[in-house]
Amino acid sequence: MSDTPPHDLLRSGAFDAQHPPQRELIDDCVHCGFCLPSCPTYDLWGEEMDSPRGRIYLMKEGLEGEPMTDTMVGHMDACLGCMACVSACPSGVRYGTLINETRAQIERNHTRSRWEKLLRTAIFTVFPYPRRLRAMRGPLALYQRLRLGALLRRTGITAALPPHLRTMESLAPPINRAPRLGHRVPARGARRATVGMITGCVQSAFFPDVNAATARVLAAEGCDVVIPPAQGCCGALSEHSGREEEAVAFARTLLDTFDESRVDHIVINSAGCGSTLKEYPQLLRDDPHYAAKAERFAAKVRDIAELLTELGPTATRHPLPAAIAYHDACHLSHGQGIRSQPRDLLRGIPGLELREINRGELCCGSAGIYNLLQPEAAQELGDRKAAHVQDTRADLLVTANPGCSMQIRAALERRGEALPMAHTVQVLDASIRGEAVDTLLHT
Repeated sequence: MSDTPPHDLLRSGAFDAQHPPQRELIDDCVHCGFCLPSCPTYDLWGEEMDSPRGRIYLMKEGLEGEPMTDTMVGHMDACLGCMACVSACPSGVRYGTLINETRAQIERNHTRSRWEKLLRTAIFTVFPYPRRLRAMRGPLALYQRLRLGALLRRTGITAALPPHLRTMESLAPPINRAPRLGHRVPARGARRATVGMITGCVQSAFFPDVNAATARVLAAEGCDVVIPPAQGCCGALSEHSGREEEAVAFARTLLDTFDESRVDHIVINSAGCGSTLKEYPQLLRDDPHYAAKAERFAAKVRDIAELLTELGPTATRHPLPAAIAYHDACHLSHGQGIRSQPRDLLRGIPGLELREINRGELCCGSAGIYNLLQPEAAQELGDRKAAHVQDTRADLLVTANPGCSMQIRAALERRGEALPMAHTVQVLDASIRGEAVDTLLHT
């Protein structure tokens, strides 16, 4: 009896039989090229095979018998998965589904170099685990307090590091005191809803003040906030990197965590995570025990800006006289179609001026762990984004994804510039609490 897995027995061309890129989705692409100007890698290199249209062509060839080559994998790896092409496509091509399915095939059927394996193993040993990330806070705070980064840069040691490690060092956000959240925050005034809050991995470890602001704003708007302890990763990084089994395992655990929470909504303040949470029915479609649970869960998931807009404001907004540049996180704007809600919430604050960023539809180069895996392309995209942000001459940059904050901060620092940054919900929190605008304008 053969030990060969069933999907290998059915293999044809580049892909095995376990959810290859779907032919009917590929055929939705009519090759019009509307996606090209919105694609960051096509914008960088002008190469057809580094565009959504070119990658879909490669998927079609793979289905028709062409093998999975290093060249094909390279073009797929170069994709940021930003979904800007989805917003631009007049035919409604589900490129996100296609690239996720293709990446899962690559992870199963392509042999990576030893260095690539080592790098990915290191990343996925740390990043999807909130406790491991939180354990890094102390050493990182000491590293920053002693200004060791500046010392290493002056001595040239940082420049001698491989670009992946150099990027990792540059992305570390400032480590501040982490406020305690507790497990339940009661509504202020009449209760309008009960909301379960997902605290995230990077968000809880490096941006705990964003989670604290989220809970305060929800409470001020009449929500009981339930925060289950010991939350794990949602699986976003794994799913976007083709590590399908790992993503499914993370999703099951998170579903179990919220299974008994009895909440009206489940809120998330990280764009990349929110996009994946809403895709749980697709991710768990083959699991008879979790498929229905994933449907019920996904129907309750809301980005914080989305939920606050649905609820409508009741808490008083106090003036915040500042000029703000708003950066669209790709998995919020393109992945979830949430563009107007954060802008409307910010415009509802008296005295606040909202400024748009030129070419705002283009990714900043963060894209989950893309900036660690593809540092050169990510740096170039980050530098372009930083230049456009600076052109706004805003006092503060606001975005809704921790990866974007880290990426743009690092790009500004390369230019010798610094700009205060905040999450949308931190600006709302400052306004509702009547804080001085200066509390936001520190770097």
